[in-house]
Amino acid sequence: MEKVRARVIIEGRVQGVFFRHHTQEMAFRLGLKGWVKNRRDGRVEAVLEGDQERVDQMIQWCHRGPTGARVTDVRAVWEDYEGEFDDFSITY
Repeated sequence: MEKVRARVIIEGRVQGVFFRHHTQEMAFRLGLKGWVKNRRDGRVEAVLEGDQERVDQMIQWCHRGPTGARVTDVRAVWEDYEGEFDDFSITY
């Protein structure tokens, strides 16, 4: 299966609702690698690497997020797959 990489920006009420923690849990379930972080502008950013189908599933999940989140926009930019990550982490 083809490996892909996407940089995702999630807007809305996405900080203070454990979005990063739930993103990490979902990434583990899907076998994705990369990272997620809160941005200073109130959005959440993630880099996702893995199989195309699973990255697509994760992006769809980002449209909903965890309970308590109110996602208003999700933007994904496809980048060249690098395979640089060993796991999926929360960064600061």
